[in-house]
Amino acid sequence: MTARVHYAEARGEHAEADLRAFLNALPGLPGFVGAELLVSPAQPGLALVASRWAEEVPPLPLPGGVRAWVFEVLDGR
Repeated sequence: MTARVHYAEARGEHAEADLRAFLNALPGLPGFVGAELLVSPAQPGLALVASRWAEEVPPLPLPGGVRAWVFEVLDGR
């Protein structure tokens, strides 16, 4: 099995709130390992959720306007 990382990106006034709700929906999904909600003072209005999955990422309930990518983990420490 290949571990995966899913990144969801939101921009705008409601980005943090939208992704906080998204983050709260993840723990009950199959294969979920953990996730963080990320913001940067250097990029106001941008929020990310980085989530880790033990297997294929299931269909996720992305809020409208959210962009997302899935990456396979090739190496880690």
